Amino acid sequence: MQDNRTKSQKFKELAEKRVNKVLNGIRLIENLSNRNNYEYTKEEADKMIREIETGVRNMKARFQGSGASKQRFKF
Repeated sequence: MQDNRTKSQKFKELAEKRVNKVLNGIRLIENLSNRNNYEYTKEEADKMIREIETGVRNMKARFQGSGASKQRFKF
Protein backbone atom coordinates (compact mmCIF):
# COMPACT_ATOMS: atom_id res chain seq x y z
CA MET A 1 0.00 0.00 0.00
CA GLN A 2 1.44 3.34 -1.02
CA ASP A 3 1.13 6.48 1.10
CA ASN A 4 0.38 9.39 -1.24
CA ARG A 5 0.51 12.06 1.46
CA THR A 6 3.32 14.56 1.18
CA LYS A 7 5.88 14.96 3.96
CA SER A 8 4.21 18.27 4.80
CA GLN A 9 0.80 16.64 5.09
CA LYS A 10 2.21 13.88 7.31
CA PHE A 11 3.94 16.48 9.49
CA LYS A 12 0.75 18.52 9.92
CA GLU A 13 -1.38 15.48 10.73
CA LEU A 14 1.07 14.13 13.29
CA ALA A 15 1.81 17.57 14.76
CA GLU A 16 -1.88 18.26 15.34
CA LYS A 17 -2.41 14.93 17.09
CA ARG A 18 0.76 15.16 19.19
CA VAL A 19 0.34 18.80 20.23
CA ASN A 20 -3.26 18.16 21.26
CA LYS A 21 -2.08 15.12 23.25
CA VAL A 22 0.53 17.26 25.04
CA LEU A 23 -2.01 20.01 25.76
CA ASN A 24 -4.38 17.44 27.21
CA GLY A 25 -1.56 16.06 29.34
CA ILE A 26 -0.82 19.55 30.65
CA ARG A 27 -4.48 19.98 31.59
CA LEU A 28 -4.32 16.69 33.49
CA ILE A 29 -1.20 17.85 35.30
CA GLU A 30 -2.98 21.12 36.15
CA ASN A 31 -5.61 19.03 37.93
CA LEU A 32 -2.90 17.87 40.33
CA SER A 33 -2.72 21.42 41.72
CA ASN A 34 -6.07 20.91 43.48
CA ARG A 35 -5.10 20.78 47.16
CA ASN A 36 -8.53 19.39 48.06
CA ASN A 37 -7.55 16.16 46.28
CA TYR A 38 -3.76 16.07 46.46
CA GLU A 39 -0.94 16.86 48.84
CA TYR A 40 2.42 17.99 47.50
CA THR A 41 5.34 20.20 48.39
CA LYS A 42 6.46 23.30 46.55
CA GLU A 43 9.67 21.43 45.74
CA GLU A 44 7.72 18.57 44.11
CA ALA A 45 5.66 20.98 42.03
CA ASP A 46 8.78 22.93 41.06
CA LYS A 47 10.51 19.71 39.98
CA MET A 48 7.62 18.78 37.67
CA ILE A 49 7.60 22.27 36.17
CA ARG A 50 11.39 22.25 35.62
CA GLU A 51 11.20 18.88 33.85
CA ILE A 52 8.42 20.08 31.56
CA GLU A 53 10.33 23.29 30.80
CA THR A 54 13.45 21.25 30.03
CA GLY A 55 11.42 19.11 27.64
CA VAL A 56 10.14 22.21 25.86
CA ARG A 57 13.69 23.62 25.59
CA ASN A 58 14.90 20.30 24.16
CA MET A 59 12.08 20.29 21.60
CA LYS A 60 12.90 23.86 20.57
CA ALA A 61 16.56 22.93 20.16
CA ARG A 62 15.64 20.03 17.89
CA PHE A 63 13.55 22.30 15.66
CA GLN A 64 16.44 24.76 15.53
CA GLY A 65 18.76 22.02 14.33
CA SER A 66 20.70 21.05 17.44
CA GLY A 67 20.36 17.71 19.15
CA ALA A 68 18.68 17.05 22.47
CA SER A 69 18.79 14.07 24.76
CA LYS A 70 15.76 12.05 25.76
CA GLN A 71 14.52 12.62 29.27
CA ARG A 72 12.24 10.78 31.65
CA PHE A 73 10.60 12.24 34.76
CA LYS A 74 10.79 10.48 38.09
CA PHE A 75 10.54 11.69 41.69
